[in-house]
Amino acid sequence: MTPGISIIGQTRTGETVHRVVLSDGALSASVLTLGVALQDVRLADVAHSLTVGSPSLAAYEDAMQTCGTIVGPVGNRIGNAHAVINGKACDFDANLNGRHTLHGGLAATHRKIWELADHQRDHALFHLTLPAGEGGFPGTRRLSARFDIAGPTLRLTLGAETDAPTLMNLANHSYWRLADQPDYSGLGVQIAADHYLPITAPDYLPTGEKRAVDNTRFDMRKTRRLDPATDGLWDNNFCLSQSRQPLRRVATLTGPTGLAMDMATTEPGLQVFDGHNLGRPDCPGNDGRAYVAHAGLALEAQFWPDAPNNPDFPDITLHPGDDWQQVTTWTFRR
Repeated sequence: MTPGISIIGQTRTGETVHRVVLSDGALSASVLTLGVALQDVRLADVAHSLTVGSPSLAAYEDAMQTCGTIVGPVGNRIGNAHAVINGKACDFDANLNGRHTLHGGLAATHRKIWELADHQRDHALFHLTLPAGEGGFPGTRRLSARFDIAGPTLRLTLGAETDAPTLMNLANHSYWRLADQPDYSGLGVQIAADHYLPITAPDYLPTGEKRAVDNTRFDMRKTRRLDPATDGLWDNNFCLSQSRQPLRRVATLTGPTGLAMDMATTEPGLQVFDGHNLGRPDCPGNDGRAYVAHAGLALEAQFWPDAPNNPDFPDITLHPGDDWQQVTTWTFRR
């Protein structure tokens, strides 16, 4: 991919969406102004795309709207679309099974056009302002997202500020592909987590319990090879810490041929989602083929889901004057 800016198309409402390509030697990435979607990631001498994405803008307005995007202002779930913020009861969009809020509701960050504030060959900075009360969330909120490439490492820095107490839990929702095959069979996964959050069915909300991974399929402290045909559902938060930490490595993915990705983050949680909903025969993929179920594995650095309704979970309240910053990196090696 050649570094630069181009127009990928217009949304159904007539808004222009740009595609920004970054590169620094062996690694390149393209990012859309719609949702700051990480559309494509390429490594020299690797023939396939490393992430689930599409050259079609229409896909990002429909079936693939969260693929690679920044989900928020509260990524993941808020139970019963309700929370108390600074003593005030707040109701949000119930866009999950008519009861809960998922990824910020109907006015979510992945549905919006972000402003491209700065762009050079190896970085791009995006801004977005969310008006007070939108989706039920208090405060005028100003967000930033910056991608940097240095050598084989892609870095994402997210920032947020508000003029009134609110909730904030941004997350990048990329699905990773480390082999040129239909699904992630044989993918090795290592996660530095001693605990995970069990979930309910059918809404996949955390039960409120924090459970040890010992003697469970969630123990990935040593590399485990995944098989979507036999594994069962993956849509759980892995508990990395009780609070935001200095940047540290939290996960490694290793493809069947040895291509690997090390992921580091400041965040206390890592949501692992198996992409069982990625079977999209009408959406072209980055490599010219439509994706099937489990085409990629999502690793979403974030705070824990439904935190406002679970007082023992890390707090996601953002106050005026808070220095809110998330850093996540992905480093590729062969």
